[in-house]
Amino acid sequence: MNQPNRSRASRGLTSFRLKVIGAVFMALSIASTTLMPAILGVSLDAGAGMASISSADMVSLTEIVLCEIVSWCAVPIYAWLLVDGYRHTRGVWAYVGRLAALAVVCEVPYDLATSGKAFDMSSQNPVWGLVIALIVLALLDWTAARFGRAAARVLICLAIVLAGIMWNLLMNVGLRQHVMYAGALTLGFALIFRYLAARENTMMITAGLLGAMMLIVPAVGVMFLHWRNGETGYARPWTKWVFYALYPVMLLVGCVFTVL
Repeated sequence: MNQPNRSRASRGLTSFRLKVIGAVFMALSIASTTLMPAILGVSLDAGAGMASISSADMVSLTEIVLCEIVSWCAVPIYAWLLVDGYRHTRGVWAYVGRLAALAVVCEVPYDLATSGKAFDMSSQNPVWGLVIALIVLALLDWTAARFGRAAARVLICLAIVLAGIMWNLLMNVGLRQHVMYAGALTLGFALIFRYLAARENTMMITAGLLGAMMLIVPAVGVMFLHWRNGETGYARPWTKWVFYALYPVMLLVGCVFTVL
């Protein structure tokens, strides 16, 4: 009886495998602003001016931008993992606290890796987008449980969602290349995965359309989710904590290349 389950798991993507895939895309985003400029010898200083950029530099800059764009495949993957974690968590506010602590830890390394400054408000690390999405989901469920009148419930839920979107936009959460607001997009995907979970095809199509509207690439990330098999895939219970440490560690490694 156990063999079919192992067979399905081997053919599909477990949560562990999805986290590994997401981590690879996440590493590409960090590399695009740290490792690749150091290797290619290209300055990402916005004030350098187009006249000073050679054709070789343009090729290198194109490679760097493509690396960043491909990394956006991670957005729907992490949104799904967040919603899946929300479904199974025993304490949602403890979950919020863990993510908020991670976001705080990541902020300075993120600013150093992306701008070379220890404090930079032009973009906040994307973990804040997960925190905001999780708070929005928790508040939406709280509202649904306590407000019986449909009109009042709908208005409050709309206000909560709009507040989440505005926080992401005003704080520039996950802003990349001045076009990708990863925080707001994470919230959009999280809402789709939360409320369309019972309709798999509708959920995947809707998420794919949202990803396609945001420069196509996030829609590719949705395709990975189509192959999920519902298994956790952890060899040891403590394995999940490794992924909490992975992002700040990668950011710190990236910071090394920004100062070389």
